[in-house]
Amino acid sequence: MTQAIQKTLRDSAAMRWTALLLLALAMFCSYIFMDILSPIKDLMQETRGWDSTAFGTMQGSEVFLNVFAFFLIFAGIILDKMGVRFTMLLSTAVMLIGACIKWYAVSEDFMGSPLEQWFNTHLNYIPLFDELGVSPFYAGMPASAKFAASGFMIFGCGCEMAGITVSRGIVKWFKGREMALAMGSEMALARLGVATCMIFSPFFARLGGSISVSRSVAFGVVLMCIALMMSVVYFVMDQKLDAQTGEAEEKDDPFKVSDIGKILTDSGFWLVALLCVLYYSAIFPFQKYAVNMLQCNLTLTAPSADSFWASPQVTVVQYVIMLIVAIAGFASNFQKSRTARLTLLGISIASLILYCYMGFMRQSAESIFAVFPLLAVLITPILGSYLDHNGKAATMLILGSLLLIGCHLTFAFILPLFKGSAAGGIVIAYATILVLGASFSLVPASLWPSVPKLVDAKVIGSAYALIFWIQNIGLWLFPLLIGKVLDATNPGVTDPTQFDYTAPLVMLACLGVAAFILGLLLKVVDRKKGLGLELPNIQ
Repeated sequence: MTQAIQKTLRDSAAMRWTALLLLALAMFCSYIFMDILSPIKDLMQETRGWDSTAFGTMQGSEVFLNVFAFFLIFAGIILDKMGVRFTMLLSTAVMLIGACIKWYAVSEDFMGSPLEQWFNTHLNYIPLFDELGVSPFYAGMPASAKFAASGFMIFGCGCEMAGITVSRGIVKWFKGREMALAMGSEMALARLGVATCMIFSPFFARLGGSISVSRSVAFGVVLMCIALMMSVVYFVMDQKLDAQTGEAEEKDDPFKVSDIGKILTDSGFWLVALLCVLYYSAIFPFQKYAVNMLQCNLTLTAPSADSFWASPQVTVVQYVIMLIVAIAGFASNFQKSRTARLTLLGISIASLILYCYMGFMRQSAESIFAVFPLLAVLITPILGSYLDHNGKAATMLILGSLLLIGCHLTFAFILPLFKGSAAGGIVIAYATILVLGASFSLVPASLWPSVPKLVDAKVIGSAYALIFWIQNIGLWLFPLLIGKVLDATNPGVTDPTQFDYTAPLVMLACLGVAAFILGLLLKVVDRKKGLGLELPNIQ
């Protein structure tokens, strides 16, 4: 009888992993929308007149309110006071509203409308923000980019709120269990959204032989509707869990401003937060320009219009193969039978090779970069399981920084050497992109599970919010900087496939160097203070 009373949804592996799946699917959809315009940067310049500065300013606007209106700090307070399920539902609703605004901004209906005229004549000067050089708009910025930036700001508020909520939700369902594995698995699934975006955004933009960038954004809006539905289902599950355990949601544990002071005075917290901003600033802003960077550094010849490789069907086939790579590789980590594990791993590797071959035959930069998260999906559960049982989180962060440095320098100096070699350039690109994706998987599997070791349980939401806020400073700044550096180092270049990306890539590599140094310092602090970052999560 007692044993039956103690059994809850959280104690059931199937139920807690179902809760994780719901959270991950919501983030999967948000990751797609986050980069929905990234693979069609060239089309935005051709159809909407967005140069690199306009594109970078719009992309950086996603986190503007989180940074300068401190919305992300308020999001952490909301999370601590109102709990996971309410905040998750709120965040997906906010994302959907922002997504709808961005869709209208790039739609044909916006062009020539009174709203476009208003944006053309307004928001060209923002007092104080212009003086500080941090304005989300500027004189001469296309009206569609201004309005899209406004919607993207709202979307970004919901997206970052969802990010800290998902982390808190995983802690709630997995604390004392496979937490690093769960966080790594959530990010692995969510990052499939990057590949999905890279494959389908250009597909919808060019569907039917006519170019319409609004179709790509509309695809993202539909997915955000699905994300909202996932949040509703999670709300019901989470509510049932609390009813079973008799636990009140976090809102009954009063928030105090002094708690933030305790977090900010912890040196271990600051090292983790700065590592986060440096590492993520070298990845997420790069994703927004990666397809265009490949277009500029690879020799790509479009296949014949009447061939299979230029048909709409090849997009679907390649995506199905990508799913096989991800599902088989991910599932191989959970097989007890060595034969089953090796079989699934073999299927995943063979499918990955086939996927890369199709990307080569399609001669498509977006389908080449879509390989980015696939190796991460395969190894993130392995890393998460290793950290759960063996520890070494700080060491993993150092290794990830080294890989990051090598990848960006390869893109900057080695890839351009193969511009005349169609096959050689694509092979180098594939190898570097896969390694970059693998390095990225080291961060969520090692960094996020470390936060509960640094702060008190009742302020985990605020701690995640502060880290995300600091991270968002980089996510706002570096898309903007990359765009400005591109325009400054490519004067007079009007063809969006002829930019020289050397300077932006070196800048991103320098972020990796700084992250490497901080990783070494974190390891020293961990040893001195006994933070337990190198210890396993499962005691």
